[in-house]
Amino acid sequence: MVKKLLHTRYRVADLAKTVAFYKDVLGLEETGRHTSGRGSQLVFLKAPGSEELIELCKFDESGPVVVGPDLTHLAFEVDDLEAFAKHAASKGCPLSDGPHKTARSTIAFIDAPEGYEIEIIQYHR
Repeated sequence: MVKKLLHTRYRVADLAKTVAFYKDVLGLEETGRHTSGRGSQLVFLKAPGSEELIELCKFDESGPVVVGPDLTHLAFEVDDLEAFAKHAASKGCPLSDGPHKTARSTIAFIDAPEGYEIEIIQYHR
């Protein structure tokens, strides 16, 4: 039996640009960086208040990175979606969809550099 989720991996073509997005736009912290035994360049990031990591992987030998539409996304909680949207737009990353209000939350989406979708959620308390 598994014990806990450790990390989620996303392969990217432009590691520097993608790491900058996760750090500067989303506010994640880089926790480690190394090259794997097969030559993959790996960067690990985490959100404040989370234990799980995001692993960004650059491995050109696997061919081009192709992100299918509506295939996968990461979801992050924010205290103030409107403030986040203004911050992201000031960094050149406007919301790509939303905001949409539900009974429990307001959600919106932003696109990471490689085309991966990021969901931003503000819960109503």
